[in-house]
Amino acid sequence: MSDNYNDEKKEKRRTLFIRVRSGAILTLIAFATIIPGGWALFGINLLISAIGMMEFMRVAKVHRSMIAVISYVALGALYACVYFNRTDLMVPLFMVFLIVLFTCMVIMYPKYSADQVLMAFSGLIYVGLGLSYIYQTRMIEKNGAFLVWLIFICSWISDSGAYLTGIAIGKHKAFPKLSPKKSIEGCIGGLVSSILIGVIYKLVLDICFDINIIDYVGLIVICGVGAVISQTGDLAASAFKRNFGIKDYGHLIPGHGGIMDRFDSIIFVAPLVYYLAGLFN
Repeated sequence: MSDNYNDEKKEKRRTLFIRVRSGAILTLIAFATIIPGGWALFGINLLISAIGMMEFMRVAKVHRSMIAVISYVALGALYACVYFNRTDLMVPLFMVFLIVLFTCMVIMYPKYSADQVLMAFSGLIYVGLGLSYIYQTRMIEKNGAFLVWLIFICSWISDSGAYLTGIAIGKHKAFPKLSPKKSIEGCIGGLVSSILIGVIYKLVLDICFDINIIDYVGLIVICGVGAVISQTGDLAASAFKRNFGIKDYGHLIPGHGGIMDRFDSIIFVAPLVYYLAGLFN
């Protein structure tokens, strides 16, 4: 019994080390692209979206098909709308994309099912559009370079806080059927971590650099709601994976899984931060 307990603790420490190492690498990439913004961020944002869509379509077994090709072209068009600030063209783009997908299904029937077509369509909105708000938030004219970090505070900091709190004191399961490892204590820890780090971040900007990105009420609302939405996004992705009988979307990021496993919360948080930042600004 003692040996099994020690082995379990060693495995948890090893997993934590791998997660922290991968998280550190992702943080360095974030700094290297978000700080300069522009093409550096646009390119990595588009690449992450493309990989995320590929992982999403792989679940439906259409990641190597004509549907995937059409989806990548639509993703490129979506990011062109974002880059040239023509978001008014997105709804027509989505309609054209849907019509082309169903045309492909009709012409190649019965190769593709309606479920596969709808998976590809939802992937563009869920993954492509959702992740594009990282770039859109960074390019906000007033303080976008500083507001964009709230996305990662609400998602990655919240996730890390929930994970560490759950390991330390987690006892009561929050979602036993959906995610047995998540505890109520962990969820609260994620919420508190997001707000605490967000306040510290604002204090540093205020005191050290005389930069007021947003008032404290707005910050607490964004970090608090963002942490809740972040955990909702993570749980939604878990529910989706369980419905399709998979553990992870991929293995690109050691200790985390694929792009979708690491960015599932950001997909929900990025639009939230973008619109709430605009509201409070």
